[in-house]
Amino acid sequence: MKRVLPIVLALAGVAVVSLAAQEHGPKREFIIAPTRARSVTREVLVRQGFEVVRIETVGSDQVVYYRRGNMGRGKGKGPMAKMVIRRVENRVVFVDTPEAILVDINLRLRL
Repeated sequence: MKRVLPIVLALAGVAVVSLAAQEHGPKREFIIAPTRARSVTREVLVRQGFEVVRIETVGSDQVVYYRRGNMGRGKGKGPMAKMVIRRVENRVVFVDTPEAILVDINLRLRL
């Protein structure tokens, strides 16, 4: 019984640490100019093989419409998707952005 207790406590500690690590995802909020956010978003999308169809300004938000390119396979282009770059006070917040794209944007904005 004395040997089981340390093992159970160690496993419980690992579970708590892994749960705490899952809370921290990539930041979605940045203190930058909206024009920089728009240009970095366009750059990241093109680099990942997406085509930026258009960027519209709706109030203080910028809506980016994009779709997957054919990636040289000739199978046509993907369905249209959108993400929103929202200005909240002096911060820029990305809304409805896929995680893979958001991580890349996060890395580019920190440079």
